[in-house]
Amino acid sequence: MPQQILSITGPGVPLLLDDIDTDRIIPARFLRCVTFDGLGEHAFEDDRQQDPAHPLNQPQYRQGTVLVSGRNFGCGSSREHAPQALMRWGIKAVVAESFAEIFFGNCGTLGIPCACASRSNLDALAQAIIKDPTLEVTVDLVAREVRAGSLKFSVDIPDGVRTSLTTGNWDFMGQLLEGKSAVDATAAKIPYVTGFKA
Repeated sequence: MPQQILSITGPGVPLLLDDIDTDRIIPARFLRCVTFDGLGEHAFEDDRQQDPAHPLNQPQYRQGTVLVSGRNFGCGSSREHAPQALMRWGIKAVVAESFAEIFFGNCGTLGIPCACASRSNLDALAQAIIKDPTLEVTVDLVAREVRAGSLKFSVDIPDGVRTSLTTGNWDFMGQLLEGKSAVDATAAKIPYVTGFKA
Protein backbone atom coordinates (compact mmCIF):
# COMPACT_ATOMS: atom_id res chain seq x y z
CA MET A 1 0.00 0.00 0.00
CA PRO A 2 1.37 3.48 -0.83
CA GLN A 3 2.81 5.33 2.15
CA GLN A 4 0.81 8.39 3.20
CA ILE A 5 2.87 11.18 4.75
CA LEU A 6 0.64 13.29 6.97
CA SER A 7 3.30 14.68 9.28
CA ILE A 8 6.95 14.32 10.17
CA THR A 9 8.14 14.60 13.77
CA GLY A 10 11.68 14.52 15.06
CA PRO A 11 14.57 16.61 16.35
CA GLY A 12 15.68 19.55 14.23
CA VAL A 13 18.94 20.56 12.57
CA PRO A 14 19.51 24.35 12.45
CA LEU A 15 21.26 25.41 9.22
CA LEU A 16 19.80 28.85 8.71
CA LEU A 17 21.84 29.97 5.68
CA ASP A 18 20.73 31.28 2.28
CA ASP A 19 21.50 29.95 -1.21
CA ILE A 20 22.75 26.53 -0.16
CA ASP A 21 23.26 24.85 -3.52
CA THR A 22 23.24 21.19 -4.44
CA ASP A 23 27.03 21.10 -4.82
CA ARG A 24 27.32 22.03 -1.16
CA ILE A 25 24.70 19.44 -0.18
CA ILE A 26 26.58 16.69 -2.07
CA PRO A 27 29.88 17.63 -3.78
CA ALA A 28 30.21 16.70 -7.46
CA ARG A 29 32.93 14.08 -6.90
CA PHE A 30 30.33 11.83 -5.25
CA LEU A 31 28.03 11.81 -8.30
CA ARG A 32 29.92 8.93 -9.94
CA CYS A 33 28.19 6.40 -7.70
CA VAL A 34 26.22 3.58 -9.33
CA THR A 35 23.57 3.64 -6.58
CA PHE A 36 22.64 6.26 -4.00
CA ASP A 37 23.79 3.99 -1.15
CA GLY A 38 26.40 5.63 1.04
CA LEU A 39 25.66 9.20 -0.11
CA GLY A 40 24.37 10.16 3.34
CA GLU A 41 27.80 10.04 4.93
CA HIS A 42 28.99 12.63 2.39
CA ALA A 43 26.16 15.14 2.90
CA PHE A 44 27.69 18.63 3.21
CA GLU A 45 31.12 17.00 3.25
CA ASP A 46 33.13 20.02 2.08
CA ASP A 47 31.25 22.41 4.35
CA ARG A 48 31.78 20.05 7.26
CA GLN A 49 35.52 19.76 6.57
CA GLN A 50 35.91 23.53 6.29
CA ASP A 51 33.79 24.29 9.35
CA PRO A 52 34.14 22.01 12.38
CA ALA A 53 31.17 23.85 13.94
CA HIS A 54 28.85 22.83 11.07
CA PRO A 55 25.61 21.40 12.54
CA LEU A 56 26.10 18.05 10.80
CA ASN A 57 29.40 17.69 12.66
CA GLN A 58 27.70 18.20 16.04
CA PRO A 59 26.63 15.06 17.94
CA GLN A 60 23.60 16.83 19.42
CA TYR A 61 22.07 17.11 15.93
CA ARG A 62 22.97 13.64 14.65
CA GLN A 63 19.46 12.30 15.26
CA GLY A 64 17.88 15.31 13.58
CA THR A 65 15.23 14.63 10.95
CA VAL A 66 13.86 18.13 10.26
CA LEU A 67 16.33 20.47 8.56
CA VAL A 68 15.75 24.20 9.09
CA SER A 69 17.33 26.46 6.49
CA GLY A 70 17.04 29.79 4.69
CA ARG A 71 16.19 31.25 1.30
CA ASN A 72 16.66 29.42 -2.05
CA PHE A 73 17.60 26.06 -0.53
CA GLY A 74 18.73 23.49 -3.09
CA CYS A 75 19.66 25.97 -5.83
CA GLY A 76 22.30 25.18 -8.45
CA SER A 77 22.48 22.07 -10.60
CA SER A 78 19.43 19.83 -10.64
CA ARG A 79 21.02 16.69 -9.22
CA GLU A 80 18.78 14.13 -7.59
CA HIS A 81 21.77 13.12 -5.49
CA ALA A 82 21.23 16.14 -3.20
CA PRO A 83 17.87 15.08 -1.70
CA GLN A 84 19.06 11.47 -1.78
CA ALA A 85 22.07 12.43 0.35
CA LEU A 86 19.90 14.33 2.83
CA MET A 87 17.43 11.45 3.05
CA ARG A 88 20.20 8.90 3.60
CA TRP A 89 21.77 11.11 6.28
CA GLY A 90 18.40 10.97 8.07
CA ILE A 91 16.54 14.12 6.99
CA LYS A 92 12.80 13.48 6.53
CA ALA A 93 11.56 17.07 6.05
CA VAL A 94 12.99 20.49 5.25
CA VAL A 95 11.58 23.82 6.42
CA ALA A 96 13.08 26.85 4.69
CA GLU A 97 12.23 30.32 3.48
CA SER A 98 12.14 29.14 -0.15
CA PHE A 99 13.37 26.30 -2.37
CA ALA A 100 14.84 25.87 -5.82
CA GLU A 101 12.07 24.38 -7.96
CA ILE A 102 13.81 21.23 -9.21
CA PHE A 103 15.22 20.40 -5.78
CA PHE A 104 11.71 20.85 -4.35
CA GLY A 105 10.27 18.46 -6.94
CA ASN A 106 12.99 15.86 -6.37
CA CYS A 107 12.24 15.93 -2.64
CA GLY A 108 8.54 15.40 -3.31
CA THR A 109 9.20 12.28 -5.39
CA LEU A 110 11.26 10.87 -2.50
CA GLY A 111 8.58 11.59 0.09
CA ILE A 112 10.50 14.44 1.74
CA PRO A 113 8.11 17.31 2.55
CA CYS A 114 9.49 20.80 1.91
CA ALA A 115 7.64 23.61 3.68
CA CYS A 116 8.16 27.37 3.35
CA ALA A 117 8.04 29.66 6.37
CA SER A 118 8.82 33.29 7.15
CA ARG A 119 12.35 34.21 8.18
CA SER A 120 11.20 35.35 11.60
CA ASN A 121 9.56 31.98 12.28
CA LEU A 122 12.63 30.12 10.98
CA ASP A 123 14.85 32.23 13.24
CA ALA A 124 12.67 31.40 16.24
CA LEU A 125 12.64 27.70 15.36
CA ALA A 126 16.43 27.54 14.85
CA GLN A 127 17.03 29.28 18.20
CA ALA A 128 14.65 26.88 19.96
CA ILE A 129 16.53 23.89 18.46
CA ILE A 130 19.92 25.34 19.45
CA LYS A 131 18.63 25.87 22.99
CA ASP A 132 17.27 22.31 23.16
CA PRO A 133 18.56 19.91 20.46
CA THR A 134 16.15 17.22 21.70
CA LEU A 135 13.13 19.45 20.94
CA GLU A 136 10.60 17.58 18.80
CA VAL A 137 9.69 19.46 15.63
CA THR A 138 6.50 18.49 13.79
CA VAL A 139 5.88 19.39 10.17
CA ASP A 140 2.13 18.85 9.83
CA LEU A 141 1.08 18.60 6.18
CA VAL A 142 -2.61 18.33 7.00
CA ALA A 143 -2.75 21.44 9.20
CA ARG A 144 -0.02 23.20 7.15
CA GLU A 145 1.90 24.16 10.24
CA VAL A 146 5.08 23.54 12.18
CA ARG A 147 4.98 22.91 15.92
CA ALA A 148 7.91 22.73 18.32
CA GLY A 149 7.37 23.18 22.05
CA SER A 150 5.50 26.46 22.49
CA LEU A 151 6.17 27.49 18.89
CA LYS A 152 3.48 27.07 16.26
CA PHE A 153 3.37 28.73 12.86
CA SER A 154 1.83 28.27 9.43
CA VAL A 155 3.83 27.01 6.48
CA ASP A 156 3.25 27.01 2.75
CA ILE A 157 3.15 23.65 1.01
CA PRO A 158 1.80 23.75 -2.58
CA ASP A 159 -1.47 21.85 -2.99
CA GLY A 160 -0.19 19.42 -5.63
CA VAL A 161 2.76 18.18 -3.59
CA ARG A 162 0.79 18.23 -0.35
CA THR A 163 -1.96 16.07 -1.91
CA SER A 164 0.59 13.71 -3.43
CA LEU A 165 2.28 13.17 -0.06
CA THR A 166 -0.85 12.92 2.10
CA THR A 167 -2.59 10.47 -0.27
CA GLY A 168 0.51 8.36 -0.86
CA ASN A 169 0.53 9.08 -4.60
CA TRP A 170 4.21 10.06 -4.37
CA ASP A 171 5.02 6.40 -3.58
CA PHE A 172 5.09 4.90 -7.09
CA MET A 173 6.51 1.54 -5.95
CA GLY A 174 3.77 1.25 -3.33
CA GLN A 175 1.15 1.99 -5.98
CA LEU A 176 2.63 -0.63 -8.30
CA LEU A 177 2.69 -3.28 -5.57
CA GLU A 178 -0.85 -2.40 -4.52
CA GLY A 179 -1.98 -2.96 -8.11
CA LYS A 180 -0.07 -6.23 -8.55
CA SER A 181 -3.14 -8.30 -9.42
CA ALA A 182 -4.19 -5.80 -12.09
CA VAL A 183 -0.64 -5.72 -13.49
CA ASP A 184 -0.53 -9.54 -13.58
CA ALA A 185 -3.95 -9.71 -15.26
CA THR A 186 -2.90 -7.21 -17.93
CA ALA A 187 0.43 -8.97 -18.51
CA ALA A 188 -1.41 -12.29 -18.99
CA LYS A 189 -3.30 -10.76 -21.95
CA ILE A 190 -0.22 -9.51 -23.77
CA PRO A 191 1.11 -12.05 -26.29
CA TYR A 192 4.70 -10.83 -26.23
CA VAL A 193 4.74 -11.29 -22.46
CA THR A 194 3.04 -14.70 -22.32
CA GLY A 195 4.36 -16.07 -25.62
CA PHE A 196 7.95 -16.52 -24.53
CA LYS A 197 9.13 -19.72 -22.91
CA ALA A 198 11.72 -19.74 -20.17
